[in-house]
Amino acid sequence: MARYNIGIDTGGTYTDAVIVDLPERRIVASAKAVTTHGDLSLGVSEALRKVLADTAKTVAHSDIGLVSVSTTLATNAIVEGRGAPVAVVLIGFDDEMAERSRVSEEVPAERVIRISGGHDHAGREKTPLDENELRSQVGRLKDRVSAFAIASLYSVRNAAHEHRAQSIVQELTELPVSLSCDLSSDLDVPRRALTATLNAQIISRIVALITAIRKSLHEENISARLMVVKGDGSLVPADIIVERPIETIMSGPAASVIGARYLAKEKDFVIADIGGTTTDIATAHNGWPDVSAEGSRIGGYRTMVHAIDMQTEGLGGDSEVLTDHRGSLFLSKTRVASLAWLGSRWPQVTEQIKDALVSGRGLRTVCRFVILPEGMCTDSLPADLDDKDRELIDAVGDSAIPWSSLATRKSDEQRILRLASRGLLQLGGFTPTDAAHVLGMQSQWSVETARLACLALGRTSGLIAESLDDKATIQRVAETVIEAVTQQSTYLLLQHLARTDFAEQDSLIAAVTSGKPLIANLDVRLVSRLPLIAVGGPAALFYPEVGRRLGTSTIIPEGAEVANAIGAAVGMIRIVQTVEITAEKPGRCLVHADDEPLAMNSATEAIEAAQQIAIKRARDAVEAMGATDLQIDTDIQSIELPTSYNHDELISATITAVCTGRLG
Repeated sequence: MARYNIGIDTGGTYTDAVIVDLPERRIVASAKAVTTHGDLSLGVSEALRKVLADTAKTVAHSDIGLVSVSTTLATNAIVEGRGAPVAVVLIGFDDEMAERSRVSEEVPAERVIRISGGHDHAGREKTPLDENELRSQVGRLKDRVSAFAIASLYSVRNAAHEHRAQSIVQELTELPVSLSCDLSSDLDVPRRALTATLNAQIISRIVALITAIRKSLHEENISARLMVVKGDGSLVPADIIVERPIETIMSGPAASVIGARYLAKEKDFVIADIGGTTTDIATAHNGWPDVSAEGSRIGGYRTMVHAIDMQTEGLGGDSEVLTDHRGSLFLSKTRVASLAWLGSRWPQVTEQIKDALVSGRGLRTVCRFVILPEGMCTDSLPADLDDKDRELIDAVGDSAIPWSSLATRKSDEQRILRLASRGLLQLGGFTPTDAAHVLGMQSQWSVETARLACLALGRTSGLIAESLDDKATIQRVAETVIEAVTQQSTYLLLQHLARTDFAEQDSLIAAVTSGKPLIANLDVRLVSRLPLIAVGGPAALFYPEVGRRLGTSTIIPEGAEVANAIGAAVGMIRIVQTVEITAEKPGRCLVHADDEPLAMNSATEAIEAAQQIAIKRARDAVEAMGATDLQIDTDIQSIELPTSYNHDELISATITAVCTGRLG
């Protein structure tokens, strides 16, 4: 049995790596590296190289049995609207279904293919699939997209049309295809269509990540199995997740829950995981994260991925701090490179901010810069970029360029933001990380750049007069930023704990989040019944105070800054298989387990057959992954007439088998 597992977490800002000694339940070493979005292998290789170097004398590569990865790349791509261009095939959809799917919010109308076809609730073909129209539309779009998504009416009862459409797309292109029936067994076809669309948009990102990690492991001569953390906290082989990357939605947060349980040894808790891009909040009971029965909500969408029941918001240490038309500071959901980091990398950034402060010109945009993503190679840019796109990328080059130098017209601004949304450019700006540098809470990068940027931000917002630049005044601006993150973090926890969408400006809620819980003669307190575990790099900056405002203890365990990677290293295999049954007529039931339903002469026979199918599929999948100590649980949810006896008047049933196992 292998002694060690490696956990890797690739987040929006950092890539973390840890080595865990399984028999001793001990964290042997951990390391961090900046996530290099231009070439993920650079950041992964650096983090892996560091953690292996720290253990070179104690950990033999042959004793490493598993490398497991968690990531927020899929979550961040959807939150930030950075999905790749895809085409969507909707089979048998009417206008209302297409609108309800919300696919049009993600994909332009010219890339949505609606064709006839689909099945009815019993799995019978409703209308023949229009293969000729599909071929024509795929031929029109194949050079303009990176993947296809396919959803067909009642495909969970009969997936034949989705599978046939997939075959046609693969016959005409070499692009990946995302099928709604592979991602969910739920009947809600509009939401299945959206889930398949989001899945298709992020395939390229996950493929790039898996490729990068495999490259790094090969360079280090590590031949261990490679697994990925799914959104419910369980592990799955990397080869499988490449086809179903949307299952990594909530992967990083789910891993953080597993890691928090491992580090803090708590079973029931609320966890806040704050990174550079997002804040993720969840609860756990009996040591396992609560899973959403309705499907995960991400980026304003309710998906059909059964992942951790988590609230994810664009709030992190690298959220951009902006000013509105009144001069008030607010936190954007956009992640940017902190100015402290930019100043340490490019000293001219510090000088440019300093010059603007002396001249008094361009202060409103002086804190915004444009750079190329770390590790990006401009020799292989996407083919659909026009000449002006390429000229802009060339103009940035290997430097940090002031926003005002590139965005001289509105069209320039739109071009920069569009390229940034595709990950081809990255913005730099003032962040809570910079405020922490000003206040002495962090110091790894340029404190001087952060201080000058804070002064510029204070002047543009009116918080600092032109004549003032003393230390205390600048610190007050930084404290305003830290307080904004603390208040917003408290508000998000209140919503999650209460399962209620509170109005943020409600006087009672505002009193609690502000840390001044007094309204006239009323003392206002809302107290969490669960301890708060806070993890993530910036956790110590905000969450001790957040816990105080919620009247609960805050646990920031040792290793909290790499909790995601730890969770990845100590995860388990968990496979869920679902089979549906419908009554076709008295004495005859259909088991929907493949393209064509299986007909059974009684409900009892149908339930027994469905159980056997679900259990075998779950067990086979877990055993194929090399897991041991298997445990199988089954559940039957049925709808029957009140007069039913021994299922003889069954209307429908859902059979679920859950198989868990350990690796290593």
